[in-house]
Amino acid sequence: MTVFPIVNECPVVLNEHSSVFRNEDFIAQQNLFFDLHPSGLRNFLKRQLPRIDRNLKADANLLRLAKMLADRVEPPKVLVLGGSILGDGMNIIASAPRIELLETDVSFGPRTRLICDAHDIPFVDLTFDAVILQAVLEHVADPQRCVEECYRVLKPDGLIYAETPFMQQVHGGRYDFTRFTLLGHRRLFRRFDEIDAGAVGGPGMALAWSYKYFLGSFTSSRRTRQLTTAFAAYTSFILKYFDRYLIDRPGALDAALGFFFLGCKSNTVLSDRDLVAQYKGLLQ
Repeated sequence: MTVFPIVNECPVVLNEHSSVFRNEDFIAQQNLFFDLHPSGLRNFLKRQLPRIDRNLKADANLLRLAKMLADRVEPPKVLVLGGSILGDGMNIIASAPRIELLETDVSFGPRTRLICDAHDIPFVDLTFDAVILQAVLEHVADPQRCVEECYRVLKPDGLIYAETPFMQQVHGGRYDFTRFTLLGHRRLFRRFDEIDAGAVGGPGMALAWSYKYFLGSFTSSRRTRQLTTAFAAYTSFILKYFDRYLIDRPGALDAALGFFFLGCKSNTVLSDRDLVAQYKGLLQ
């Protein structure tokens, strides 16, 4: 019999044989992905900086997902992977009265109800009506395995929504592995029928991120990097506003900050030949 620890009323359900995490990490409440005890001053200063990015599609996409789930006869069960904090637009799903939401992560947080690794989702087949992954698949060692796990736990008409970066620098330290083009992202979900897909942040935001990391690369001092981060924020935040115009243009698909995919579980598999025929960028 396998025994799983419970820490602060949150079950820790890991397959330690295949996960990069260990039960003792959570029992000791170590900082893994998020700083669990940030200083008040640091949080205050961070909130004063203008954001260099903004998710331009999450609200509309998650409202669409919520409406699709509202048509279900039974109260829909939705699994959120990487849900320790509310992602962009997730307030729409969280406030929907009929949706039963289970928010999981590999980090404690204000909304974490279960610690689990997306490589081994601890639920039986055909459990959920939808799975949501916002800024998750770049942080897992094997994204395809995680998507296959999502497929397994989804009901036959289950829905999936994912947002994953493309032109974005490392932001998860040692837990940051992969980036995807639009077609690379689509291939991850080749066992799903596409409902919609596209960019969530465009080339303006990608340029702002590159500028921020360009300035930061001149120093290894943490304090100096904080200063360059602040300087970059105040001198490049305006770039994100260009993406309101660029986000749906073909050229943005070749230079986007990140992409989204909304799909439905399917019994067919998208072939690579059909995949490459879906290219919509400018580099023909």
